[in-house]
Amino acid sequence: MEVEYQEEYIKNSRGVQLFTCRWLPLSSPKALVFLCHGYGMECGDFMKGCGTKLASYGYAVFGIDYEGHGRSMGARCYIKKFDDVVNDCCSYFKLVSGKDEYKNKKRFLYGESMGGAVALLVHIKDVNFWHGAVLVAPMCKISEKVKPHPLVISILTRVEDLIPRWKIVPAKDVIDAAFKDPLKREEIRGNKLIYQQKPRLKTALELLRTSMSLEDTLSEVTIPFFVLHGEADTVTDPEVSKALYAQASSKDKTIKLYPGMWHGLTAGETDHNIDIVFGDIISWLDKRSSDDCTTTATCDGTSATVSMVGQGKVSSSPVQQECGWKARRLHSTM
Repeated sequence: MEVEYQEEYIKNSRGVQLFTCRWLPLSSPKALVFLCHGYGMECGDFMKGCGTKLASYGYAVFGIDYEGHGRSMGARCYIKKFDDVVNDCCSYFKLVSGKDEYKNKKRFLYGESMGGAVALLVHIKDVNFWHGAVLVAPMCKISEKVKPHPLVISILTRVEDLIPRWKIVPAKDVIDAAFKDPLKREEIRGNKLIYQQKPRLKTALELLRTSMSLEDTLSEVTIPFFVLHGEADTVTDPEVSKALYAQASSKDKTIKLYPGMWHGLTAGETDHNIDIVFGDIISWLDKRSSDDCTTTATCDGTSATVSMVGQGKVSSSPVQQECGWKARRLHSTM
């Protein structure tokens, strides 16, 4: 099926230019899917496979590069306030959802790694607006294996306002640890839009605080969700996804663990494994997109409630448009 790809720049409430992109089916979409990318990543190139795949199955897919990420402006991978990331996503996603052609479409969040935390926080800001979320190896709780000692956190906190942008936080090579297939790993490493240096001090602390705060509020998650995690993931612990599944108040929740798979389920595994993962995602989305419910939601958060599907089971296995379209391209998918 042919997929239309479009790019656009917008300005956030702080006047920063942000890159957005979309993959659209040529017919009316089944539903809308909004992408939240991971730490240091970007949507246009890295998440192209995801956007194209979902659009080829009939979904309108929208992505945004966070401030300082990808093609968006700002200091590279500098997150001054995690709330800024969440608010930018909320504003853009609701701007799209409010368009006449999309007002009666269901709306799904899709988050990978840190983007899983973004998606959950976007949901928590307006719990009745969203119809579901796909969470791939989400960063929603700090594993005890990697949580810094309180003394270390205290020391770093004392100097964060003095040297917030310094790249001094030690970290392992995430690309080596996240992406299993050697060829895909090197292709990802060659993407110059992906941040591959040490984390900035303020950014690292914001990620830590966000994870710890989210960990304490997992019970506030009520959205229908599908959480997927590789059992051999060393970047985000699979136990984190198990905790989300166990503690969330969602009536419709599903978890699937993939034996032997790593962190990059949708981009770093073999083609066969990636097809398995996307098959599960599309199956989950298709079921929730076709459920009968009233979608009389408005863009200001006064949406009607939606029907919930059956219980999931654990498996072992204010944004302003700054300019018009930057580009329009057609992609053919296999």
